Amino acid sequence: MSQFAVATPEPDAVAADQRRDPAVRRRLSSPAMRTFMNIAQAWGLSVEEQRGLLGWPAASTYHKYKAGAVGTLPYDMLVRLSLVFGIYKALHVLYPDADLADRWVKLPNANPLFGGRPALAMMIEGGIDGLHRVRRLLDARRSGWT
Repeated sequence: MSQFAVATPEPDAVAADQRRDPAVRRRLSSPAMRTFMNIAQAWGLSVEEQRGLLGWPAASTYHKYKAGAVGTLPYDMLVRLSLVFGIYKALHVLYPDADLADRWVKLPNANPLFGGRPALAMMIEGGIDGLHRVRRLLDARRSGWT
């Protein structure tokens, strides 16, 4: 598994009483966005797919993020990033072949949850709930609950 997915603290690991603290969000924002960009590259995501996973920031905002001008991300975007990191990590645990793990989000999926569509469609179209559903499915597979 690539080290960039696990090197960034996940927003869910932050104590509940600190999650709204702008200083905490600012500290997490740049490393989280860099990690996301690395995962997006590994997954071969288009700009539109990346923006969809991020919650559809304006194109100009996305390009600022990509250029490293991240600032302080909103908490909901940090949650989305945390879910993407968990999905990435779970895929690399489930599929030791890194190429398959990275292609999985774009492959047609026979699981009834996806209806033959790639998981990426649910992750984008379903918003945070879609990301949660994919993460829960992969976590269940990792623990043998499928």
